[in-house]
Amino acid sequence: MSIEVGSVVEGVVTGITNFGAFIELPEGKTGLVHISEVADEYVKDVHDFLSERDKVKVKVLHVDARGKIGLSIKQAQERKPEAAGPAPRLFHAPRMDRGSRDSKRGGGRFGDRGSFEDKLSKFMKDSDERMADLRRKTDSKRGGRGSRRA
Repeated sequence: MSIEVGSVVEGVVTGITNFGAFIELPEGKTGLVHISEVADEYVKDVHDFLSERDKVKVKVLHVDARGKIGLSIKQAQERKPEAAGPAPRLFHAPRMDRGSRDSKRGGGRFGDRGSFEDKLSKFMKDSDERMADLRRKTDSKRGGRGSRRA
């Protein structure tokens, strides 16, 4: 049986590194399961999930021109029906009432927003003030302009 992309084969863990695990496949070939493909959950240490000489089922993800074989344990596992739904969101953005479409065109909740040019000129003015203040503070520490030198 040759190693083909997409096929699920059984192999033996031959080595574990901090970035994944090496799996010996049929026909004496070796592939790598990257740490991100070990389990469906966050994997800090591969040793928590695998140990050497474990038999594992892996899915062949890719075989490159140099013969390197990329494998996945988590894609080879059968999904449970409840896990087949959409992936859980890790970060939930707060929902905001955005108002109606008409309120966005007019003044709306946030009042008159002004034109782009107005915003740009305000930003440039604020930026120039901050830079001038920063220059004043750093120049005095470095000796400043026109300071006497011995």
